[in-house]
Amino acid sequence: MEPNRKSYDVIVAGSGPGGATVAKEMAQLGKKVLILEWGNKAPIRGWMPQFIMNAGIPGKSLLITNNLLGMVRGIVTGGSSVYYYGTAFDPPVEMLKSYGIDITKEIEEIRNELPTSPLSDNLVGPMARRIMESAVDLGYDWQKLPKFIYQDKCKADCWRCNYGCPYGAKWGGQMFVDEALENNAEIINKAKVTKVIIENKKAVGVEYKKKRKVHQAFAPLVVVAAGGIGSPMILRESGIKGAGFDYFFDPLITVMGTVDDIKGGREIPMATGIHMEEEGYMMTDMTVPKTLHLLFNAETSKDSLGGRITKRGGVRKKLAEKDKNKLFKGYARAREILANAGAKDIHKSWYIAAHPGGTVKVNELIDSNLKTEFDNLYVCDCSVMPEAWGLPPTFSLVALGKRLVKHLAGETKLQ
Repeated sequence: MEPNRKSYDVIVAGSGPGGATVAKEMAQLGKKVLILEWGNKAPIRGWMPQFIMNAGIPGKSLLITNNLLGMVRGIVTGGSSVYYYGTAFDPPVEMLKSYGIDITKEIEEIRNELPTSPLSDNLVGPMARRIMESAVDLGYDWQKLPKFIYQDKCKADCWRCNYGCPYGAKWGGQMFVDEALENNAEIINKAKVTKVIIENKKAVGVEYKKKRKVHQAFAPLVVVAAGGIGSPMILRESGIKGAGFDYFFDPLITVMGTVDDIKGGREIPMATGIHMEEEGYMMTDMTVPKTLHLLFNAETSKDSLGGRITKRGGVRKKLAEKDKNKLFKGYARAREILANAGAKDIHKSWYIAAHPGGTVKVNELIDSNLKTEFDNLYVCDCSVMPEAWGLPPTFSLVALGKRLVKHLAGETKLQ
């Protein structure tokens, strides 16, 4: 049945960490929420074929820059949080405060609501442990990393984290979507939002495509949360032409070697690591099945702003020389750590990228409450981040989602 103008209080376009948080919190307030998600909502099986369908389709979930740098995103309920490694890095609080955004209260709420502790020793695999011991021996302050993982549900000697956790151990946006649905929200899957419907400079609904047909849904509030690539595409079609330019991502390389006494690939990746904040990159263990070694990473750096999203959703961006230099410095350190751990045949992969953001920046295209130039139209995903900070953004996006709902709940029209 086609939704009508009076069907919903809130439409959320996208179900990654930001959108899922908004949907869940709004539904808990008793609002009638519609979630529109381009991907499917099939149960996560932890299988490589499902991963490829959701995060490995060229031109859709696997994008290639003009410099042949691959960028992977999850197009599925929960977004890329289905396939991330559950690392709960602290948000860049001071950076966001400088743009008028204070999420300190929301951070505490999240710590009380979700698991954010480092893994217990029995869940740190032998490769991660070997790398950490080697790094500490060389004088690095290498530590276990905080994780969005329910450790009582987690399994040692398990490789499925790479393909999506089928055990419910790793928190992801799909869990908040399920909570929203329990509170009478609705979701339409395989529905690609193409534009926001604007009337008298106000958002009143969205257009979306499903099975090659164009549909419309209406609500007095629209939150676009389709990710760093998807959101600017929607906003451009809605009249915000400046979206999708001068953005950032986190460039990554893997530094690999072999040892004779450990068979790798069956551990939780990114269990341990170090943030070299002054040098602008981080290093972490990365134990993945052989089939993923060409896609994933052991080292990430903070990227410079630049590039654009094309009209068809392609990515155009050059990796700046200073960013390459950061990666090469990290590569030298990683080689040292692996050699000290007894590894041989050490080499590095080609570049890939993750966490695209800055395509709908705060204080440029949206205000500090994440509102666009149009009334009733907000954005809540990594696209709003004004600067790169070189760490996975999930914690920050959940906090922004909570903060946005508090702001919206104070609006007269939502009482």
